[in-house]
Amino acid sequence: MAQVTIRINGYSYAVSCEDGQEPHLAEMASEIDRRITSIKAIGGQSGESRLLVLASLLLADELHDTKAALDKAKASSPTKSASPEHNARLRRIAARAEEIAADLAES
Repeated sequence: MAQVTIRINGYSYAVSCEDGQEPHLAEMASEIDRRITSIKAIGGQSGESRLLVLASLLLADELHDTKAALDKAKASSPTKSASPEHNARLRRIAARAEEIAADLAES
C-alpha cells in the first residue's frame, strides 16, 4: 500500500492507496479541491465540513446524472453484457472509493 499526502482546501490528508494509484488519487483530490474552490467563490467561506459535504453533493449529483444518461443509452441501444473482468474492476474501484471516503472521514 502506498501512502499519499493530498491537499484539499489548504489542508493535508494522508491517504493510503494501492501501489501505482497515486496519480489517480491525486487527480481525484484535485477535482474535489476545484469543487471546493468554486463553492467558496459562489458563497464565501464556510466551515471545512460544510465545504466537503457540498463538494460531495455536487459530485454525487454529477454521478447521478451520468448514471441516468448511461441507463438511458443502454435502454435505447442493446449491447452485450460487461465482461467478468470489467465487473471485477468496477467492484475494486467502488471498494477503493469507499476506503478513500472512510480515510477522509477519519481525518
